[in-house]
Amino acid sequence: MSVLVCGGAGYIGSHNVRALLDRGEGVVVLDNLWTGHRESLPGSVPFYEGDVRDAALLDRILSEHPVESVIHFCACSLVGESVEQPLRYFNNNVYGMQVLLEAMERHGLDKIVFSSSAAVYGEPRRVPILEDDETAPTNPYGETKRTMERMMHWVGLRHGIRYVSLRYFNVAGAREDGSIGEDHRNETHLVPIILQVPLSRRTHVTVYGDDYPTPDGTCIRDYVHISDLADAHLRALDHLRAGGEGGIFNLGSGAGYSVREMIEAARAATGHAIPVEVGPRRAGDPARLVADSTRAREVLGWVPRVTRMEDIVATAWNWHRTHPNGYGG
Repeated sequence: MSVLVCGGAGYIGSHNVRALLDRGEGVVVLDNLWTGHRESLPGSVPFYEGDVRDAALLDRILSEHPVESVIHFCACSLVGESVEQPLRYFNNNVYGMQVLLEAMERHGLDKIVFSSSAAVYGEPRRVPILEDDETAPTNPYGETKRTMERMMHWVGLRHGIRYVSLRYFNVAGAREDGSIGEDHRNETHLVPIILQVPLSRRTHVTVYGDDYPTPDGTCIRDYVHISDLADAHLRALDHLRAGGEGGIFNLGSGAGYSVREMIEAARAATGHAIPVEVGPRRAGDPARLVADSTRAREVLGWVPRVTRMEDIVATAWNWHRTHPNGYGG
């Protein structure tokens, strides 16, 4: 039997594919390669280049392979872009989920692990954030993720599809052996942006606001290592296979690190000075976002293994310094 990984050639998806393979799982990957990279996957993995909104392609995959469960990563995921192109985000993300769930129903699949986001919470009323806290997204991206969760809930009640939705906070790092890592065009994630300085891709890091109500004035975020994130997906899949009740789980370390602390961790990992300039605040940036992941620990048995920021950044640096052009060389 196999796991269909939708979006399996992306940053998070490719690490999950490797984790599944490491424990002997059969894997089939679907990815349109908008942001993913075929090079991130072993050549032996059955790969279909195409869109999750293509019902005929999904029927072909599910007919050609003995798929018993799905892990779903496919989504447009840039907050700013979602504000500029909301209809594109609803079409790709929400309609994509609809087509996938319809295919699962047609082929008798009843288990799905979903890549959600802390963006569903919007501006939190308290920190750490619990799964039962109010969801009030402040952008279309977060709204699509919340809508996709509700779709799975209602479809599950009617058709018996059980789901686990994993709400990520900030994901960082790379596979410890340096074989795969993060490669985005027009990078928006903090850790690879910081590491572009020692790679001579930029002269400095811009800190957007240093007057927040935090100890050093910069925003605080919760980071989880990519390998720990992959472990959570495996545990969620095992939970569903064992007949466990589906639901929603936060994934974070439970500790917050400021932008300046992340820059210091990068200085320690790389041995480079990494100059900093302070810019104005960005609209919509909360001062502090930290997860309460107690539910994931208690129900899934998930405990993050790589928790020191220096170690997380060091794995990212190991990837970037040996792949300065990403999968391009």
